[in-house]
Amino acid sequence: MRLSTSWMYQQSLTTMLNQQSALAATQNEVTTGVRINVASDDPAGAGQVVSLSHVIAANTQYSTNIDSANTRLNTEASTLSSVNSVLDSARTLGLQAINGTLGDSDRKSIASQLSQIRDQLVQLANTTDSNGNALFAGTSTTRAPFQVGANGVVTYLGNDESQHASVGSGLQVVTGDAGSGLFMNVPAGNGSFATGVGSANTGTLVVGANNVTDLSVWNSTKASSGGGYTITFGTGGNWTAADANGNPVLDSSGNPVGGTYQDGGSISFNGMNIAMSGTPAAGDTVSVTTGGQQNIFTTLSNMISSLQSGTTDTQLANQMSRQIESIDQTQSTISATQVAIGGRLNTLTQQQGAYQDLNVTYQSALTDVAGADPYKAISSLSLQSAALQASQQVFAQVKQMSLFNYLK
Repeated sequence: MRLSTSWMYQQSLTTMLNQQSALAATQNEVTTGVRINVASDDPAGAGQVVSLSHVIAANTQYSTNIDSANTRLNTEASTLSSVNSVLDSARTLGLQAINGTLGDSDRKSIASQLSQIRDQLVQLANTTDSNGNALFAGTSTTRAPFQVGANGVVTYLGNDESQHASVGSGLQVVTGDAGSGLFMNVPAGNGSFATGVGSANTGTLVVGANNVTDLSVWNSTKASSGGGYTITFGTGGNWTAADANGNPVLDSSGNPVGGTYQDGGSISFNGMNIAMSGTPAAGDTVSVTTGGQQNIFTTLSNMISSLQSGTTDTQLANQMSRQIESIDQTQSTISATQVAIGGRLNTLTQQQGAYQDLNVTYQSALTDVAGADPYKAISSLSLQSAALQASQQVFAQVKQMSLFNYLK
């Protein structure tokens, strides 16, 4: 068999190139600490690396979403606390206005303060997050949701949807509550029903606190009552009640409800109780209505108008009492939302902690799969380096071999 010189050169060169390639790969492994750089290094391991990398990337994105959600929810919670403080001030001013010793200048001063509170409330309702998106516009965040018209009426331009953030596989958390539910669609009165005195009343009757005392009775009679009642006073405080259809309200025995009211007492029937003060004149009425709503901006405007209209003390007391009820309902809604926000923040904290623990686990698994064994890599590097040097030395000797060296 004939071995040509070119063949020997080619074989030696191929061997050295392969050794250099292996040595370079091992040097890279030692330098980076990574064993799998391309899929051919370990096809099975490379598949695991891809899967683990995808999981880690998803968790990182969820963590980023959680950070953004935390910022937005904390901003909303802080804003709602400010709203509550503003409404506390409005409520205090409303109670002061009921004081019969106030003169016209005092009432106008309170009206001026309430005007400032209304403007401040609009500003708070239009608060934006760190990205400039409106907090209380629902999912329509590109413009201020609450606009004040030329007539002073506040209009809501957002929608009723809640904003969400994806913080896990199949897990979303609300990151923004629509202003329609917080400020606009507020149940009137005590949340179940609203009371009012007749515009033609001539007595000193003032309707105070009212509430549902028996929910089952209230619910069972509400449908048949037509959605409301009218209480009519006769002489000596005697009263009767009719439903929205004008029919007398009957008790469980089928007898018309009624009685005699005394100053500071209350009237109860069909699962509700209405406290009152003052003395009604014959023919004075009190109405009960259900299902109404009143936005907080209208509430403040009504308070301002009442103070500026020069009404009697009795009329002002009734008007202010009803608006204070509306403030209470708004604050109740805001408080419930604050509780919900606290729950969402707890969820985000738990999720963030879970992702931090999982990332440690996944990073450890990724290192186990793709990471290099430093001792093994350094040992291989030494052996491959020695083998390459040996090949180079052998080639240096072989290339000097010639038939002429044996003929000398």
